[in-house]
Amino acid sequence: MPPIVAELASPNGKYTAFDGYENPLARRIVDLHIWAMESGLRGATAGELFDGYCQRLVIDGVPLLRAHVSTQTLHPQWRGYGYTWRRELNSVHYQQFPRGGDSEQWLRSPFNAVITRARGGENNPWLRRRLELGPEHHDFPALIEFHAAGATDYICTVYTFGEHGDPAHGMGVVFSFTTDQPGGFEEPQLELLRSTLPGLSLAIKAHAGYDIASSLLQTYLGHDAGRRVHNGAVERGMAHSLRAVLWYADIRAFTTVSDVSPGPAIIEMLDDVFETLTASLRNRGGQVLKFIGDAMLATFSVEQCDEAETCRQALDAAIEAMQALETRNLERAAAGLPIVSVDLALHIGDVLYGNVGAADRLDFTVIGPAVNEVARMEKLCDALGRNLLISAQFVRAGGDCGGRLESLGHFKLRGVGEPKEIFGLSEAARLQTSIPESRIAPAV
Repeated sequence: MPPIVAELASPNGKYTAFDGYENPLARRIVDLHIWAMESGLRGATAGELFDGYCQRLVIDGVPLLRAHVSTQTLHPQWRGYGYTWRRELNSVHYQQFPRGGDSEQWLRSPFNAVITRARGGENNPWLRRRLELGPEHHDFPALIEFHAAGATDYICTVYTFGEHGDPAHGMGVVFSFTTDQPGGFEEPQLELLRSTLPGLSLAIKAHAGYDIASSLLQTYLGHDAGRRVHNGAVERGMAHSLRAVLWYADIRAFTTVSDVSPGPAIIEMLDDVFETLTASLRNRGGQVLKFIGDAMLATFSVEQCDEAETCRQALDAAIEAMQALETRNLERAAAGLPIVSVDLALHIGDVLYGNVGAADRLDFTVIGPAVNEVARMEKLCDALGRNLLISAQFVRAGGDCGGRLESLGHFKLRGVGEPKEIFGLSEAARLQTSIPESRIAPAV
């Protein structure tokens, strides 16, 4: 069988022909390319890809001291994430980068320098500093640290995604590599990096796309609904029966407050209120299904926990949320910011959970009589002088909820046939939790 002859493209545009059986560097390049592509197709994460890549570089004779990769993402809290590989650990360390203004450390980093060059139109710019040659190669603060740790050579590069990709906006990946080998990286080692990083970048892009899709779906649909949609629950009419506690909260007299406050202040207030409410759900199994203007619908599934415990968690979350809102209102009033009161209703029932909508615009939501009833219950808060109302079904399922609830009577709910018994916090529970009976939204 004749030897295989292949060609590899380098970022500098040159093509190198080689004999696939006789050229060791060519064989390593091909093997590393195949590994990266196969790993990407298997769905390996960015961390797994980078860890495997660095370990294979070391096996192939590249004396790595440290290596790093990072990429941007679309997430409300995190601007990006990265992985740092260290020889002494032989593993990667995961990092997340919060959103916010660029730090001084970032602005003075080699990464920012190569990204700036990429923005200027340079294709896959490389930055190299021969650290062992003297201070003129230590022109970034990070390089001073690397040299002090024994590094002799440093390389940084960026690969953009798409023809006009901008790595600063989630469309690229940046790499850095350091070695402590005397004389720095050798030319064959540099060629191994130049020839295989495009393939690794493509595999990381595949994971980044999956991660961004998952993050966006969970951000806009909620954790459970987002996971189901990402796993293929996209057919209109696809739904399943779910028994769940329903939590419906609405800001009282929101129109009055919004009429006398500037738009940015209203957006800030809504964010503050919804974050305060949601915080009490996170560690109790509650999931926000949607925000509806100035209202919020959340669920506590009974699928993985008994009803009594689920109801207890939901009631605890509601009480904690009301206490937190009282505290935030005092803080906001002292700061001269608009404040509001929130009414909340708790109910339990069977709902249909799935896709509803038009052929090309769906909503993953819950529907059923129980959803209508909890929304109607919340409307009674003002008339009953309460901020928190609970259904009789919830009380029965919760096993009297520790004696913290009392019946307020039977009431007609709009669109519901029979009057429903409604409960609220008992006087003892209100005194214990310092939750007032009601609060009318103050003038601002």
